[in-house]
This record gives sequence, C-alpha cells and structure tokens, in this order.
Amino acid sequence: MRTRIKRGVAWHVTKRVMRRLLVGATIVGGVTAGGPARAIDPEELLDSLHRTAFDYFWNEANPANGLIKDRSTAGSPCSVASTGFGLTAICIGIDHGYVSRAAGRDRILTTLNTFWTKPQSSAASGTIGYQGLFYHFLDMNTGLRTWDSELSTIDTALLFAGIMDARQYFSTNDPLDVQVRTLADAITQRADWEFMRNSTTGLRMGWKPGTGFMGFGLWVGYNEAMLLYILALGSPTHPIPAAMPNTWTTWTSGYDYETRYGFTYVTFPPLFGHQYSHCWIDFRYTWDSYMQARGITYFENSRRATLAQREYCIDNPFERIGYGPNVWGLTASDDPFGYSAHGAPPAQNDNGTITPTAVAGSIPFAPWVAIPALQYMYDTFGAQLWSTYGFKDAFNLTHGWFATDYLGIDQGPIILMIENYRTESVWTRFMTHPDVQLGMQRAGFVAAPVTAIGPQVESPAALFQSVPNPSRGVAWIPYRLGTAGRVSLVLYDVSGRAVRTLVDGERSAGPHRVRLDTTQLPSGVYFYQLESDRMKQVRECIVVK
Repeated sequence: MRTRIKRGVAWHVTKRVMRRLLVGATIVGGVTAGGPARAIDPEELLDSLHRTAFDYFWNEANPANGLIKDRSTAGSPCSVASTGFGLTAICIGIDHGYVSRAAGRDRILTTLNTFWTKPQSSAASGTIGYQGLFYHFLDMNTGLRTWDSELSTIDTALLFAGIMDARQYFSTNDPLDVQVRTLADAITQRADWEFMRNSTTGLRMGWKPGTGFMGFGLWVGYNEAMLLYILALGSPTHPIPAAMPNTWTTWTSGYDYETRYGFTYVTFPPLFGHQYSHCWIDFRYTWDSYMQARGITYFENSRRATLAQREYCIDNPFERIGYGPNVWGLTASDDPFGYSAHGAPPAQNDNGTITPTAVAGSIPFAPWVAIPALQYMYDTFGAQLWSTYGFKDAFNLTHGWFATDYLGIDQGPIILMIENYRTESVWTRFMTHPDVQLGMQRAGFVAAPVTAIGPQVESPAALFQSVPNPSRGVAWIPYRLGTAGRVSLVLYDVSGRAVRTLVDGERSAGPHRVRLDTTQLPSGVYFYQLESDRMKQVRECIVVK
C-alpha cells in the first residue's frame, strides 16, 4: 500500500486498484480552500466556489455572537442579510464536512441567541431592532444598531430565511436541535409585519427612529422582495392580509412584462432581483395568478432574465470593454466609483462593471451559459479576480479596475445556488416549513405544469460529493445526467472490491440523489463510481463511526 496525496486528501490505494477502478474515469474533487484555484474542470471550479463561500461565512464572523460581516474589509459591520445567507451556508457546510455538526450547530445557536436576547425598542441607539424586525447593519461586537441604518424589511426577510432554514435542518429530538427550533420560531414569530404595512396595501421598505416611515416607499413591482411578501403573508402571529387589501396584488401591480432580446418576462435589470428569493424558495413547478396568465413560472422568468442579460452583453450597446458571451453578470456591486445596482436590460447604471455572483446565482436557471462564463473568468483573470474566498466582488475592464473586497450577499447566492443546482437540498428543506407553505398559499400559488418551466437544455453529466461527508449513518450521493440512459453507481472499498451497487438501470435526464446507508460499513475511505455510455466519474467518501 502507498499513500498518494490528491488535492489535499490521502488516498490509500494500490496500483491494481488504480488500474481497475480509475482508468478512463474523471477524478473530481474540491480545490484546497484558501489556496489558489486549480480548476481542472468546471465541476471542480464549482467545488472551489462552494467551499470558499462557506469559508467566508465561517471566518468573517464573530464567534462570540455569531454575527457575520457585510464585507471582508477590516472594521465592516454585520449585515443581517449576510448573516441570513450564512446560516444556510453553515447547514450546507455541515452536509459537506466543512465543519462538524456540533460546531455548526453551536455557531447557529450563538447567532440565534444574539438576535433573541439583544434589546428591541424605538430608541435610536442601544437596540438591535424594533417590533421584532432588525436593523440593516449591526456593530460586530455589541450586536447593536450602527451606521444610522434603517429597520429593514428585506434584510430582515433574508435573515429570517436563513433562520427558518436552520430550523428545518436541525430536525431531530436532540435537545440542542429542539433549542434551535424553539429560538428560530421565537425570533421569526415576534416580527410584527402589520406594523411595517403602516395602514397601506403593501409593505414599507424601512423605518427609522425619530422619522418613522418618512422617505420609505412600498415594495411594489418585481425584485428581491418576493421572499419578503411570502414570509409576511405566512406569519402565524402577525401576518399581512391576503385579501382586502390584497397585499400580493399590490406587489404584482408594479410588474413590467416586456420583451427584451427575444425573451418575454417580468423585467428587473439587476440579476440579484431574480435570484435572492430563489435561493430558498423553489418556484419551478408553482405559479401565482399573474404568472399563470402568462404561462410561465418565476423560475422560467429568472431563466429568461439571465439569458436576456447575456444577449445584452453580447450586443454591448455601450461598447464596454470585454463584454461578450462569457463576460456578463450585471447586479448590485462595488464599482470604480462606489457602489451601485447595475443591470440590464433595460440598461441601469451600466458602466462596464461585471459581478461574478450574478453569474453563479443563475446556475440553476441556465447552467449551460453560467458555468462556462465562470470558467472563462477564472481562466482569463486569475489572481486579479480570485483569492482567499474565490471570486472577488466585481471587475470593470473599461476602467481597468478589479474589486478588493468580498461581500456576504455575493457569497450567499454562490453557495446556495450551487447547492440547489447539485442537490436541491436547500429548496427541499425550506419548502417544508409550514410558514412558507402558508405564505405561498395566501399569495395564491398553485401547482404549475412541467411545461411552464420552459424548454430544457442539456446540462453535462456530473457526479457530486456525497453529503454529509464524512458520514456517520446515512449519506446522499447526488448526480446529474445530461440525457436519459442506463447508468451504474457502485461503491468500492480501498482494495477495489465492489461493496455495494447503488444504481444499475435506466434513469431519466436531470438531477438524481441516491441514499447510501453507511451504518453497516467499517470506518474508512471509499470510492463511488458513476458510469454511463457517455461518462465515467469517481469520487471518494469517508465513513466514520
């Protein structure tokens, strides 16, 4: 036996096993976190983006209170939206073995205790929030309001999405799991959404001590606030009304359904508005009355927005340097002049700034254009754009500028949407929350036919990392098939002996998950191999007792 180091993991294999098992196969695995990316293929690049995004949320946090920085800059405050993304990222990280379940749960409990115990009142200082909602920015050490920030409805909703997801993740009868669920319910059910309606037919964007709702309009028209309305409608304690006034109709009354670059959809120029709600809510096979009348789902709407923006960058009406089929991605980000919400079509603040998270956040909608674009950016711009936590915030070739910071609201869509693309685990988990189900029902969502998701384009076949890894009982092995056909999925031990056949037969195109019960397997390293007439890939998994 000999030990061979492969991307930071010791593989104890013989030459005979290598010949028997790995010849002709693509061996896939993650890039070492924190080091330079060494993307051998697109799936490995996604592995690296996935891991480095998790690292941001784990490392750029205050472990004493669980708050997560808005950005990587020294002295940055906490963003409650970043913290919401981070709570889900920790759940994902546990599944992938980036952190132990005990450590991840402890960090989440610390975070929940901060949001539950810090003071709430209408005072201008010394508080974390008011009426059960939270201020946009908090001091990283005290956990209290900073930067004269507003009581933010959308940032509270993004925080709540992470809290509610953690509630669904820690689902056992273990007393600490019960504590997570108890705190999660206490925090989210305390929010008085009716207060933020302020006797109008919709939800206000914010509130401030002293000036109240002055200067804050209603959330109307398509953008990231779809999640906000669904959570406010679904609250079991302080919901906004579903009828008389119909708050969801107020929301949809501002939609612009237009045709841009050959795609007809509800427009919102920056791509984050087409992504944030979708990070947690699975809109693929459901629609409300507005979308039903137009024959598409919100998921298909986001796909069209993604493809229309790519076509805009190919057309490049303002002749920005670098724009093309693999350089697109306009959304809110830093730019050479500050921070702005860039978008298209129609053009909005398009000064040549491209943001990689806009591309990564669209992977589930259009992987055939998003993944090659990410690969191109990595291959072309290298260390100018890539460092400790993967892709930096943005770049602008027209002005010769590359960002220096990482942002939590960039990293969140990256890890959540890669996970949804590969395993659908966040969607599956979040959609079981009773408040989410009630909110969707009150907004009028019903099942949509498969045809409403739009035409499907073949994605490349791929084998993904088992979750959780290491496994102490049951693991799931996700894989994706580009076309229907016969496949086999076999588990091998380190001697090359097949110990279990997990799949052997015809399977449809698309994502799949296979259950692996490891309770009867000895501790150690195993390999699982997926083979079809078009591909052969191998990954490793670890079983511990």
